[in-house]
Amino acid sequence: MSTPVFERIAIIGVGLIGSSIARAAMEKNAAGAVSLFDANAAALARAGELGIGEPAATLEGAVRDADAVFLCVPVGAMGSVAQAGIGAMKPGAILTDVGSVKASVARDLKAHAREGVHIIPGHPIAGTEKSGPDAGFGSLFESRWCILTPEAGGSEAYAAAAQTLAAFWRALGSRVELMDAQRHDLVLAITSHVPHLIAYNIVATAHDMESVTEGEVVKFSAAGFRDFTRIAASDPTMWRDVFLNNKEAVLEVLGRFDDDLTALRKAIRNGDGATLFNQFTHARGIRRSIIEAGQDTAAPNFGRDAPDPPKL
Repeated sequence: MSTPVFERIAIIGVGLIGSSIARAAMEKNAAGAVSLFDANAAALARAGELGIGEPAATLEGAVRDADAVFLCVPVGAMGSVAQAGIGAMKPGAILTDVGSVKASVARDLKAHAREGVHIIPGHPIAGTEKSGPDAGFGSLFESRWCILTPEAGGSEAYAAAAQTLAAFWRALGSRVELMDAQRHDLVLAITSHVPHLIAYNIVATAHDMESVTEGEVVKFSAAGFRDFTRIAASDPTMWRDVFLNNKEAVLEVLGRFDDDLTALRKAIRNGDGATLFNQFTHARGIRRSIIEAGQDTAAPNFGRDAPDPPKL
């Protein structure tokens, strides 16, 4: 059996991502031991019952002996959680996160930096609409991208820590890419954040239409609307914080989306079938590219019923 990347890691927040990291780290021997902490006592107790790590009574107790600490909390809480725990971390340890926004997280974590602790923000691009410790599973990160955004110009020890963290994510099955935090936030605004915002909005629009009853919306939901409702079932606290902390990139993408939507509205109004056909053909080609890149499968129902994650 290979040597673990880290002797001990600490997971702060035992929801979908946190509990999946804990499971995967133990299943794949990426960590020798896992400490757990969650401000929600019931969630922490449940994680202990599931046997996915060692629950700690305090945040400080969870991080004290950890070689790497993973903050798996909403983006808006990263700074306060880091402030509460970083003083108890040992020299040479890594403080990282799993948030979907990186520039604001890097700023908030850096505000509480201390000598000897390596702050390396990260984002595993994986998840489901489920939440809580029971929702996690060890194969969640298989063949998925994990983006790390280490600060440029760090010391040799810092660079080595970033490479060790990358090795950990690879041990969990992820493909790792290093990226500038601002670049990450713009890319994720178009690939994740704005699609979620659209999903929340279209579901709310359907619910609020006075001429169509809620019962009809539920009864006659087609596949497209069902996909929107699945996305809109995601954790509202997490997504509230994402939009508040990545507002510049989201607003930039929304402006472009608004322009394109206006063009489609004009084409429909004018009976411009050629424009509609060209746009739909282009979008179909992008879907094909996503499947060819291994980011989804061609299985029916947009791959959601596939028993295994897509292989690259």
